[in-house]
Parts: sequence; structure tokens; C-alpha cells
Amino acid sequence: MKNFFIFAAVALMAGATGFVLYRQGHEVAAPVSTAQAEMIPVAATSKPMPTTVPDFSLPNRDGQKQSLRSWNGKSMIINFWATWCAPCRKEIPLLKEISKSQAGDGFQVVGIAIDYRDDVLKYANEIKMDYPLLIGEEEGLKAAEAFGVDAAGLPFTVFTDQKGRIVTILMGELTHAKADAILSNVKRVNKGELTPEAARAAIASKLQGLPKTT
Repeated sequence: MKNFFIFAAVALMAGATGFVLYRQGHEVAAPVSTAQAEMIPVAATSKPMPTTVPDFSLPNRDGQKQSLRSWNGKSMIINFWATWCAPCRKEIPLLKEISKSQAGDGFQVVGIAIDYRDDVLKYANEIKMDYPLLIGEEEGLKAAEAFGVDAAGLPFTVFTDQKGRIVTILMGELTHAKADAILSNVKRVNKGELTPEAARAAIASKLQGLPKTT
């Protein structure tokens, strides 16, 4: 639990920036500004990004361990968040909207909360979070590391194709414009029009062209 308490304390102090960095052990990087976070739109990782969704399990809302691979065959939108993270809370209505509007195209939103279970369940019930939720403290940090993010900035979101291949990882808050840019290219991967690598490059180019406030 010690590392989780370090992470939570630094995160609370950096709440105004909306972006915090954490490393396993005692090394904690200084928070970056919101403007700087906007400059890190895709795969800001210090380890190689895995090519497919890692196989790990975390407790779901019912307290039962559930594998992230439970949704095989879906294009996944895996959102790492916490209740104390203001940008995380801000993007949840969009994730709820995407969960409904994109279900017919085979997309599945899954939230992974790196936070205390009681706080997560209370908040999720208050805002009527209606997509699947996995919850972990240190286990949640390990899940982030499984995606190559050992300096975990919250929020961050992983996008996969229907074969479980990781197309891209978005660091920072998801917006409508960013979601449109990413999902349109993931759909092209699912249709066989792009490889994940080609889609990743197209997404990076598109995101860099968006206004910083979008």
C-alpha cells in the first residue's frame, strides 16, 4: 500500500494541473502543466507499448476478479482514472456517450479506477456510470505498467481494434475531437484498411493538428 499512498498524495497536490507522474518505488517526477500534457497526445510511455491487450484481472463492481480480456472481439476503450482527478471526472460523460453511440460498431468502454474501492463505487453510483468498471489500488498501478506506462499520468486511455491489438494510447483528457480522430482510424483498422501502426501515425498527425483547447 505504501507506493499507492505516495501516488495519491502527489496526485492530490498536483490536482490543479490535471496531470501527475508516478514511478514504482520512491521516484516521483514533477507534475507538468495542462498545456504540456496537451503536447503528449499519444503513447507517452517509458517502456515499449505492448502490441496486444495484456492479460490481467482486477475486481469488478461486484468484487469479483474479471479479466480485461473478457471483452474479446470488441474494440476496447480502456480508460484509467481516479475519483480525485478532475480531468478524469470531466471526461466521464463523453465516455458514457461513446459507450452508447459506438456499441453498434463493436466498441466497448471499460473504466479502470486507480483508487480506493469505496470511493470509486460511491462516485460511480452518484454519476450513474453505466459501463464496466474494474478497480485497483496498487493492482491498478500494475495494470497501467502492463501497458508500458510506468509513469502513469491520469487520465489515460487505451484504444484497441477488434483483434485486441493496441492502436494507440492517449495521455490526458479525452475530448470529442480527439475521440473522433482516434475512433475513425480504429474503425479503418477493423475494416482492414489500415494496420495498427499506420492508424497510430494517422492519429498522431491528426491530434497534433487540433487546437490545444479542443
